[in-house]
Amino acid sequence: MREENDHTKSQQITSVWVRDPRIQKNDFWHAYIDYEICLHTDSVCFTKKTSSVRRRYSEFVWLRQKLQANSLLRVRLPELPPKNPFFSLNNARQIGDRMKGLQKFLEQILQSPLLLSDSCLHLFLQSQLSVAKMEACAAGRTHYSVAQAVERCGLRRFHSVEDLQKDLSMSCDSDSDSSECRDPEHKIKDLGINKSKSSALLDLMGTSQEETLSCSSGST
Repeated sequence: MREENDHTKSQQITSVWVRDPRIQKNDFWHAYIDYEICLHTDSVCFTKKTSSVRRRYSEFVWLRQKLQANSLLRVRLPELPPKNPFFSLNNARQIGDRMKGLQKFLEQILQSPLLLSDSCLHLFLQSQLSVAKMEACAAGRTHYSVAQAVERCGLRRFHSVEDLQKDLSMSCDSDSDSSECRDPEHKIKDLGINKSKSSALLDLMGTSQEETLSCSSGST
């Protein structure tokens, strides 16, 4: 029976791609490039079998540091593409080389059973939480678990239950007279969003635009 389980695990496939570099502007003077990370897997290690998030180089650096610390040096981690002091956002060759290096790094990371058990890796690959929130979630200092953070990645963000009520009312004003439109509270109940859960949801979603959970498996 154990041999059969080991064989099943060996047949599981995880594919990862780093693609679609985009320039993101913090303000007029500061900008950076982030990359889309697409994951497709049939591994039981992952909560979601397909996912897509965007990460920047500095977040890859954070991930490597966390994995190295959490593994207690029992695993020799692959290197990231080196940080180039002359890296240019307008140099397509430099961007392409970095992107290939980041993908190679993730491909090697995903071959380690020990690293696959690290919560930080799963949050990095399958949530759009910031570094600070990933650290807090992995340490159990949030109202939501790692699995919940991954599952909720891609949900539309609402600032409050009242905002959701307003959105539902506006969408139902003119074109529909169904019972769901006449009773927004019923719709809210169906979606599983209520005041007893709103604090955890809002904590997860964050309050800044940077932490908006906007990933989707079909993103381009």
